[in-house]
Amino acid sequence: MKKAYILMGSESDMPHAEKIARGLEAEGIAFEYFVRSAHKDPVGVFNFVKAHDAEKSVVWITIAGRSNALSGVVAANANRPVLACPPFKDKTDFMVNINSTLQMPSKTPVLTILDPANCALAAARILGVNE
Repeated sequence: MKKAYILMGSESDMPHAEKIARGLEAEGIAFEYFVRSAHKDPVGVFNFVKAHDAEKSVVWITIAGRSNALSGVVAANANRPVLACPPFKDKTDFMVNINSTLQMPSKTPVLTILDPANCALAAARILGVNE
């Protein structure tokens, strides 16, 4: 089964996650939401990724703004693709916080996609839904 795990840094990210979920549903991709903070519970994030990363046909979608450690922690510990789709309140928030998602350390490949619909479409293409 093709699946996306949507990890949010906090419950306040749910409206953004729901936009991605609508696109995943349209593509026929199963998904689950989870709140996991890489700052407040990095061991929990690590354990969660390790518990699910061996599943076949999985894509990780991370939603975290400001200091986006979540995407990096997932990417550093996963073997499956990580798509970051950070939420931004406005253009000022975007300008201040986009760098935390774009500048990941070495060996932490994170694909950053700003539009929730495009994030869902990218997940579908990675998973080969239309093949």
